[in-house]
Amino acid sequence: AKRAFAIREKVLGLENPSTATTLNDLALLYDYQGLYNKSMPLFQKALAIYEKTLGSKHPSTATALTNLAGAYVGQGLYEKAEPLLLRSLAIREETVGLEDPLAATTLNNLASLYEKQGLFSKAEKFYERSITIEEKALGTDHPNLAISLNNLASLYRRQGLFYKAIPLYERSIIITEKGLGTDHPDLARSLNNLALTFLSQGLLDKAQPLLQRALLIKEKALGLEHPSTAITLNNLALVYNNQGFFRKSEPLYQ
Repeated sequence: AKRAFAIREKVLGLENPSTATTLNDLALLYDYQGLYNKSMPLFQKALAIYEKTLGSKHPSTATALTNLAGAYVGQGLYEKAEPLLLRSLAIREETVGLEDPLAATTLNNLASLYEKQGLFSKAEKFYERSITIEEKALGTDHPNLAISLNNLASLYRRQGLFYKAIPLYERSIIITEKGLGTDHPDLARSLNNLALTFLSQGLLDKAQPLLQRALLIKEKALGLEHPSTAITLNNLALVYNNQGFFRKSEPLYQ
């Protein structure tokens, strides 16, 4: 990413949309690692370039706003993220319309933001709007829809509304298996979340096989040293612990 940026900056100049795109890609890499001190100035720089070269109402500007907002969310700076996401949504509405999958993504991000703030009823409405758009625009078997279903289910789980969460998780799992295969990390995430729903209800026998399957997928797809693998190890250890299988749980915790 650094090499691509150096080439584009030299050949095209710093104030070029393609250069901004490479900056944005590099910023996303830092963002995924939680290196916000590195990602933030790059996101801001990319946004400034898009606004200057493409205008303040271009879809690329909306994407840059969403990415910068995501960096603020990662740091818990929700009050800075919300106006950026609302501005991004307004651009989407004006340029592609609110029935477009890109608008659904922004709605999903806003819903997640409100969920983190404990504004559950507000989050629910945005998740539901996102799902409605994706069902209409992408179809009922698209992986993006599976992500939105998983997000809404997790919102319900946080509120103890397990009867609402379970069918959404199950639907998300079916769509992900069909669209991405049986070894994809997105499938492991939904399996893990459904297992946590059963675990919260004390249904350990239902949670255990889901976590075992999720663990196998994560170990294969992400590796043994990935933080997400550790989360599922911890959850499976918790199930064994609650079942009284301490010899099984201890090495997983370790």
